[in-house]
Amino acid sequence: FDRLRYVELKHGRISMLAVLGHIVTTAGVRLPGEIAYGVNFADMPTGLKALEVVPAGGLLQIVMFVGALELFVMKDVTGDGEFPGDFRNGYIDFGWDTF
Repeated sequence: FDRLRYVELKHGRISMLAVLGHIVTTAGVRLPGEIAYGVNFADMPTGLKALEVVPAGGLLQIVMFVGALELFVMKDVTGDGEFPGDFRNGYIDFGWDTF
């Protein structure tokens, strides 16, 4: 059950970031420069239409990056997480639990 809760929290966080990214790009905020040779960030459509414009190599980089995060970063390495989905691994402590 803890594994299911852990995975649900992780996927929920990813979904929230995806929605935020869609809202920001729909509002017209773009990075400066080019996403690929000759393709500016400003010329990218929003939503799923962007998948038609991004080169295959770019999509492969995105999938590889997300896979690396899934396998090596986004997990409780030390085993002493205070709650399910606690990926701090002892590195970040703002002292909030002392209030």
